[in-house]
Amino acid sequence: MMLRLRVNPAVWCSVPISHFTSLPLTPSILRPLLRRHNPRLFLTRFSASSAVHNTSLSSSSKPLSDADFLPFLSCSMPTYPLKVAVLLSGGVDSSVALRLLHAAGHSCTAFYLKIWFQEDFENFWSECPWDDDLKYAKAVCDQVDVPLEVVHLTEEYWRNVVSYIIEEYRCGRTPNPDVLCNTRIKFGAFMDAISNMEFDYVASGHYANVIHPSADQMDKPSVLELSKDMVKDQTYFLSHLSQNQLKRLLFPLGCIPKDEVRKLAAKFNLPNKDRKDSQGICFLGKIKFSEFVARHIGEDEGVILEAESGDFLGKHRGFWFYTIGQRQGLRLPGGPWYVVEKDIKNNVVFVSRNYFSFDKRRRVFRVGSLKWLSGFPPDQFTELQCKVRHGPSFYSCNLTMEHSEDGHEDVAVVHLSEDDQGLAAGQFAAFYKGRSCIGSGVILESWDDQGFPVCQKAIENAQMEDKSKLGKPIKIKVKPESGMKESKAKDDTEIHDKLRNEEATVVEQIREVSPDEAMATPSMKWLGSLKKKLLQIF
Repeated sequence: MMLRLRVNPAVWCSVPISHFTSLPLTPSILRPLLRRHNPRLFLTRFSASSAVHNTSLSSSSKPLSDADFLPFLSCSMPTYPLKVAVLLSGGVDSSVALRLLHAAGHSCTAFYLKIWFQEDFENFWSECPWDDDLKYAKAVCDQVDVPLEVVHLTEEYWRNVVSYIIEEYRCGRTPNPDVLCNTRIKFGAFMDAISNMEFDYVASGHYANVIHPSADQMDKPSVLELSKDMVKDQTYFLSHLSQNQLKRLLFPLGCIPKDEVRKLAAKFNLPNKDRKDSQGICFLGKIKFSEFVARHIGEDEGVILEAESGDFLGKHRGFWFYTIGQRQGLRLPGGPWYVVEKDIKNNVVFVSRNYFSFDKRRRVFRVGSLKWLSGFPPDQFTELQCKVRHGPSFYSCNLTMEHSEDGHEDVAVVHLSEDDQGLAAGQFAAFYKGRSCIGSGVILESWDDQGFPVCQKAIENAQMEDKSKLGKPIKIKVKPESGMKESKAKDDTEIHDKLRNEEATVVEQIREVSPDEAMATPSMKWLGSLKKKLLQIF
């Protein structure tokens, strides 16, 4: 069966994020998912005959008693039956979310989003895991007789996410595809595709919690809160949603830590219970990101200069292959070397071995394309918390609002409580008040006029029209072993101190807003794991 929906495709044209706002949805208490403008979409029923079967996946699950799943239903609205559209990827998280909603008594329909590439990447399709994803998704649905639909969103994904990513990298910025995918595709174009099916809510396997107002307070906004699992929490990736999108969402895993989700997968005897979590950018599959960038932006050889000396160290394939803080792919001896600045006009990448020195850290930056989840700016811009990347750590922060140079939008000047080394233009900064995520914006190029200090000689060499005059790359001297050990010891001390500060900050912030210590306190297990990984990197 195929259902074809057609409306005006011009609405979702590819525009800069600074000009992007979600199109408003008509409010409704009983049936929130109403029609709004969207491009042409296709929905296809995924029948048993079209599935790629594997007999080892078809084992039936042992029936569970109420005592097995009732403690895990608090984020699944179990009080009365609902009609729920469930985004199912074939992974463990979304599969457990589906089973919890089914256990809560809701009428569920599963949807798998196909966002594969256009013609120029056909040769990669055989390497991508979509067939396996669909096989697992179908097997999960078969266990509880839930229908599975396949939604084809290739064109929409290309126009609203991939093309934007390409343009941002071409301009030297580092976009976040996960935030864009949630805003524009999963809870944007997909909601449009099912707008006439009268679902009460759309659910997914995200680690976040949405607190909806009671029936007698429907004029109040829905609130996005941190999940119980502070390490897996994905509110950062959901921070740019609109209130109209948020009001329609359910996240059953928001009240459950990741290790319990794995245990539930085993109890449900899910066919994918032992499947590893997916990594990387969702639309790439097994394609290397560098191959994707090379295919769509190309290559343009440029020079690598040391920021402190201006020395010519080597060559690169194009500044768009590198982001601030990157250490992989430079292929320079005597490191580790880090990308610290980029000259977009002259296609020059500046690097340094002193990326983590105190005098080169930033705590003030600007954020544009602001979107507040309530639909309105917060009452106060002080005593907030901020995430500048996905992860369990927060900064305390204050915001100062000002108008952008073109006067078309507000810009927030963010003052962090401590320094951060890896601020990258194009990434998102998400803001929090206690446990509630209140909104986010895009980090702009201009911080407080204090980028990494590039010396005058490096600037002059970068501006040199004929780079052949630089001669051959210098022979890089390896740092003395004693100096390296001293530097590593200093870095280790800084990391230990930062971890202790992060633990204290997170616990203190959340204790202020919630008496539930089980929900608030980050375990020492993940702190130890985080410290171990950081020490391995540095």
